Amino acid sequence: MTEMTTADLPTKIMPVGEGDKDLPHIVIVGGGAGGLELATRLGKKLGKSGRWKKKKANISLIERSRTHIWKPLLHEIAAGSMDVSQHELEYQAQGYWHGFKFRYGEMTGVDREKKLVYLAATYDEEGREITPVRSFRYDILVIAIGSVGNAFGTPGVEKYAIMLDTPVQAERFNRRLINACVRAYAQEGPVLPGQLDVAIIGAGATGTELAAELHRTARGVVAFGLDKIDPENDIKITLIEAAPRILPALPDRISQGVSETLKGLKVDIQTNSRVTEVSDKGVHLANGNFIPSELVVWAAGVKGPAVLGNLGLEVSKSNQLVVSPTLQTSDPSIFAMGDCAYLVPEGETQPVPPRAQAAHQEASHLYTEIQRKLKGEPLRPFKYRDFGSLVSLGHYSTVGSLMGFVVGRSFIIEGLFAKLMYRSLYKMHEVALHGPWKVFLDTLSRTLTRRTEPVVKLH
Repeated sequence: MTEMTTADLPTKIMPVGEGDKDLPHIVIVGGGAGGLELATRLGKKLGKSGRWKKKKANISLIERSRTHIWKPLLHEIAAGSMDVSQHELEYQAQGYWHGFKFRYGEMTGVDREKKLVYLAATYDEEGREITPVRSFRYDILVIAIGSVGNAFGTPGVEKYAIMLDTPVQAERFNRRLINACVRAYAQEGPVLPGQLDVAIIGAGATGTELAAELHRTARGVVAFGLDKIDPENDIKITLIEAAPRILPALPDRISQGVSETLKGLKVDIQTNSRVTEVSDKGVHLANGNFIPSELVVWAAGVKGPAVLGNLGLEVSKSNQLVVSPTLQTSDPSIFAMGDCAYLVPEGETQPVPPRAQAAHQEASHLYTEIQRKLKGEPLRPFKYRDFGSLVSLGHYSTVGSLMGFVVGRSFIIEGLFAKLMYRSLYKMHEVALHGPWKVFLDTLSRTLTRRTEPVVKLH
């Protein structure tokens, strides 16, 4: 789809009505972790009316997907170790339950003078229009559309590699993995060299976690009757990183521990290796080496979606929206949060990292500050607090560092405690959306169901 500039925006499309026109309209674009949490909390606080409560604002959430999946789980979807249907959330139902309107569509532009946000038309699989090109009026606009993979102009990435930005991409990778195994099993003759090899480019948290998860699930797929395949010799996973070590953003001790675990799983780790091209046969490196691969995953670097550069707002080199300490863009009526926002805290040299904990903190901050803005009160600056990082290697290991317990100190954790802390991050996100009682019941249901299903997805 071709992105529209401000000059291209349709001028004859009337904005869709949003309930009480006398109330302010808060529009949130993007239903990721931060955007959905913010819409849910604002909806419950301002968007609902009842016997003892008066509605104070119209809240709308715009999202191009119909269901929500917590993005840190995408590597589990790609590996086939998670049942998506048990974890996805319906935006339409969430809005109905929590006082906001869900609007299906993708943002294509913003008319800042008229305070309108424009959406592209949507279509079904047969090409029939579902929703037309529309516009929505806003008094306060929050952009939270996340980030996309940054290929840095590397030839062949868009054509031959799969990025893990969305559940659709993760499920596509999983289908290709299963199909490759079935194809190798059904063909005459032995498995060919490289036929089932996987190359993961980028050894940050996503790439590293995917490598470990794939080691287990690939063997799980083979265990269900594909006995012609020898997982120890026929399936090779290569993790490629341009930096001197994997997990370059985390402490060296964590990187070393994860490296030892992955090497024990026979994952081939290639550091100091810059990718120059991805082809249909595999991955070419700057040092002249070639890594044959049936499947290539690109998990190196992020940037803002292309539409952000067409809004007339200041963007960073990575096409993220530059925001002030109050999370406002160069237009004070437009806020940005999550991976699409670029904020360098005072006294720091690096921006707030694109992590789930940052999006959660920014959602909590904007929840209070938007209410202050509606009252005409001055806005307070956002202060990011780094609580550390955790890396899960499936059922093999979980390691990480926790910060903030003692000033100037961080603690390395691993094992069962680290695994519980890792799982608690997702539970915190679920509690923010559903409340503790529903989360408890859902968790119990998933645990019971898991006992009767294959440990990996087989289709």
